[in-house]
Amino acid sequence: SASGAEAGPRNGRRRRGSNNNNNVIFSNSELVPSIMSNMLNPDAIFSNNEMSLSDIEIYGFDYDYTLVFYSKHLHTLIFNAARDLLINEHRYPAEIRKYDYDPNFAIRGLHYDVHRALLMKIDAFHYIQLGTVYRGLSVVPDEEVIAMYDGSHVPLEQMSDFYGKSSQGNTMKQFMDIFSLPEMTLLSCVNEYFLKNNIDYEPVHLYKDVKDSIRDVHIKGIMYRAIEADIEKYICYAEQTRAVLAKLADHGKKMFLITNSPSSFVDKGMKFIVGKDWRDLFDVVIVQADKPNFFNDKRRPFRKVNERGVLLWDKIHKLQKGQIYKQGNLYEFLKLTGWRGSKVLYFGDHIYSDLADLTLKHGWRTGAIIPELRSEIKIMNTEKYIQTMTWLQTLTGLLEHMQVHRDPDSQMILEEWKKERKEMREMNRNFFNARFGSLFRTDENPTYFLRRLSRFADIYMASLSCLLNYEPDYTFYPRRTPLQHELPGWSDQLYTGTFRIPFLPETVQVK
Repeated sequence: SASGAEAGPRNGRRRRGSNNNNNVIFSNSELVPSIMSNMLNPDAIFSNNEMSLSDIEIYGFDYDYTLVFYSKHLHTLIFNAARDLLINEHRYPAEIRKYDYDPNFAIRGLHYDVHRALLMKIDAFHYIQLGTVYRGLSVVPDEEVIAMYDGSHVPLEQMSDFYGKSSQGNTMKQFMDIFSLPEMTLLSCVNEYFLKNNIDYEPVHLYKDVKDSIRDVHIKGIMYRAIEADIEKYICYAEQTRAVLAKLADHGKKMFLITNSPSSFVDKGMKFIVGKDWRDLFDVVIVQADKPNFFNDKRRPFRKVNERGVLLWDKIHKLQKGQIYKQGNLYEFLKLTGWRGSKVLYFGDHIYSDLADLTLKHGWRTGAIIPELRSEIKIMNTEKYIQTMTWLQTLTGLLEHMQVHRDPDSQMILEEWKKERKEMREMNRNFFNARFGSLFRTDENPTYFLRRLSRFADIYMASLSCLLNYEPDYTFYPRRTPLQHELPGWSDQLYTGTFRIPFLPETVQVK
């Protein structure tokens, strides 16, 4: 039997449980192996697949959130412009203007159930993380979510298509683009308005109207004109893009740019962050590429853009340095350049539109730019996070070890531990985002976002500036992380002796 239960070690108290000849004493100084031994480097490059930079001869880049980063003002601009389009062109109530953009509301990688108007976080196994389902701006109770989905699993046929879109009967849309943060927030705000005012509406129409409004902010040039008019307000200059490109050029690397953004917008932005001679660094520049169609549609030929932005009708026989080309397709690009296979490394921020086709169909190496990575790693390096995570891991082990004891005292202790574990999980989520937690993890599992990142990116990093920390012949080796069957069970670990956990003042022993 087990006896005695007090408040958890985070309160500085001591817990004791006993079972026949096995004594378990634990609290605040020694515990299971610490996860705190090494701090993580937020400027490091992380590898999913072994890759040597000495094999890379050609470097390719997306533009937005790869070569150039934007300030917090841009998402507010997109939100406000799309909100106004909803009112002025789609005849939505003018009262939705009272909603402002909240940069802390959503994270990337969330799924949106188009028919139910629910925003949620889903893990790598298609399970909804309970507590992260939002209708409008309010969380949906777990019991209601379980009733709606007959549990918390989302079947494959309801998930979004290959590029994260909701189509052909799929009800889920995944938001993978950094530009989609204001879209998720606007969807939630308009849903909230309709719900609060008891207005009957069709969620599918709302989703389409918001999607079209966000699209029009780009297509109609609203965003581009605003940025060009005040570059210093919207573009962050501190990402050392010039230094990265110059280093690659000095080592004889070929470089190209493939972006969906228009010519004049890219030109003004690159002049601001790199310099007037930015085109001298690139062997090929392609704008308005219409990715991901660029990687699959073989029919669209390239067109040259002259200095005045006029499209020329000349047939393109060669992609020349210093020129700017529009549209085209990857197959023609490969034919004209001869740049094929694993000697090419392409960087982008959108895992689907930028990277998926290149690695699956063409064998290019791929690098994902994940700006959120830097801030998350800094959080993970804090003492409070490490302390919380270490005790959370320990509680999990204790639960597994003690669950075999069926007497009332043991069961009472187990219920207290389960309650504390749930509280600790919520605390852990709040370290990152109060509603949705980390971009990369649910409570235990990787997120669906991380699953796709692991599949489509050879390496990933917070920004291109991380490349400055590595020599051009550096080899990235993925860490060999143990598989579940390669690790001892928690019960085995608990019977091996005494373990230490930092920050906790007493002892955990198993005899």
